[in-house]
Amino acid sequence: MSTQFSSSLTAAFRSHVCGALRAEDVGKKVTLSGWVQNWRDHGGVIFIDLRDRYGLTQVVFNPENAPAAHELAHTLRSEFVIQVDGEVVNRPEGTVNANMATGEIEVLVAQFKVLNRAETPPFSIDETSEVGENVRLQYRYLDLRRQPLQEAMVVRHRVTKIVRDYLDNHNFLEIETPVLTKSTPEGARDYLVPSRTNLGSFFALPQSPQLFKQLLMVAGFDRYFQIVKCFRDEDLRADRQPEFTQIDMELAFVDQNDIITLVEGMIALIFKKIKDFDSAPPYPRIGYYDAINKYGLDAPDIRFDMHLVDLNSVFTETNFKVFRSVLDRKGIIKGLNLKGGAKLSRREIDELLEVVKIYGAKGLAWIKVNEDGWQSPIVKFFEESEVTALGQAMAAEVGDLLLFVADKPEITNESLGRLRLHLGEKMGLIDADKLAFCWVVDFPMFAWDEQEKRHTAIHHPFTAPLDEDLEKLESDPLAVKAKAYDLVLNGVEVGGGSIRIHDAETQAKVFSLLNISDDEAQEKFGFLLDALSFGAPPHGGIAFGLDRLMMLLLQRQSIREVIAFPKTQKATCLLSGAPNTVSPRQLRDLAIKKA
Repeated sequence: MSTQFSSSLTAAFRSHVCGALRAEDVGKKVTLSGWVQNWRDHGGVIFIDLRDRYGLTQVVFNPENAPAAHELAHTLRSEFVIQVDGEVVNRPEGTVNANMATGEIEVLVAQFKVLNRAETPPFSIDETSEVGENVRLQYRYLDLRRQPLQEAMVVRHRVTKIVRDYLDNHNFLEIETPVLTKSTPEGARDYLVPSRTNLGSFFALPQSPQLFKQLLMVAGFDRYFQIVKCFRDEDLRADRQPEFTQIDMELAFVDQNDIITLVEGMIALIFKKIKDFDSAPPYPRIGYYDAINKYGLDAPDIRFDMHLVDLNSVFTETNFKVFRSVLDRKGIIKGLNLKGGAKLSRREIDELLEVVKIYGAKGLAWIKVNEDGWQSPIVKFFEESEVTALGQAMAAEVGDLLLFVADKPEITNESLGRLRLHLGEKMGLIDADKLAFCWVVDFPMFAWDEQEKRHTAIHHPFTAPLDEDLEKLESDPLAVKAKAYDLVLNGVEVGGGSIRIHDAETQAKVFSLLNISDDEAQEKFGFLLDALSFGAPPHGGIAFGLDRLMMLLLQRQSIREVIAFPKTQKATCLLSGAPNTVSPRQLRDLAIKKA
């Protein structure tokens, strides 16, 4: 990062930026411009910390050195924009600030001028003051002056530059795809844009560039990427926004291993350059069903070892009514062993029940393994052989707390998987500074939607099945595994992709399985099907959520902390007032009547 300016376009206002000066600059005549961070009067000498995005420099107004400037300095207030001319000097002995990059020096002001005055801001522009998020979002341009957000924007720029350079070195071309496109509602809801020139018709903002990047492969651009805005009209949370940024790529003449190896090199480079962290690829690969069985979730946090234990075999012949009824309904019983958890109080255990209830579990059974035996409301219903088998299966030791959920497979797995994460945080089992990558592979290709009585695509309908499962497409679709892969960091999916279907016949079979008729497929995806018939190469790709990646890289609690102008959880912009109502004339132009 350059911190000294030589361009004639900037020399009029500053010779250096506020984070640049060091002890070796003592004696230099300099010009600095920036914002007044704070103002202090010490015995008639005025000290100001002058701030720009590069850092702080202490500037000093001494009445003996420059009486006119000193007199005018009394009019300055926080956030005034000023320009100072002066000499770099050493700070007096005993006043060096080791916590400040420029802490060995100060600038003795000869003259200055106010470039712009400022109203008193609604909150202090420093990183320590607590400010409500709504106020921060309303005055985002002020919030962006604060160091944490400035750091996030700088690092975000550096990450995208690393990505561009890395992919350029691997023969990728950055190609833009349309923002106004066609609605193909197969995932989240689209944001729709009415067309004035084609009344009654709508564009959709892209949820991803999926179809266009596949068309680029057909066109012969064998390595494409784009850092691209995407849009989904869905409910928001800490790691989700209505508009988000993807690092999107597609490659031809590759298999899954090629893509994973390439991506690991890029991710490793990002974390090495930004955090000096060696992520040590290759990253572990976990099959989807192994992830669900051991962690309960398809985005496992592998920073700690507490795993879910399948207990169906222990209770095959059980007479305990709760477990018996679940097994008879094809449900499953699973447990967690919280080592040392027997010290939890009954109130603390009851609070764990509230965690699993969020994910649909009706109850949470528990057993404390004490010196004098097992303590639990349910153990009296178990046969002695079941107690023995349970202890062995759970590797139970004195001091442990055994926790159980019995329900439908999806409820049991997710509720215990979320409980595992909750306990990891609560009990200090997770090293917050640790970064643990893994791939989840071999996803099922389809799920069964009980409500709609049809198959749905786990990823999207363009994902290719494993070669060995092709024959199962018609005979046993739910047994088909996909050539899909997700990259997970600390239990958060940061990227996902797949090898695509590249022949029209297989694509038509998949559409049929998804209950998409030939006419509907032609209407929605006809241009892709046509393209596949003109010599599409084998291809695949992946997309990373840049916002999520940044959140984890900088250890922030929300992606709003790494986006310059984010929306609220209600998808509104408190700064600009978007979304807003429009005039009747605009609605008439679009042939839309106001409700």
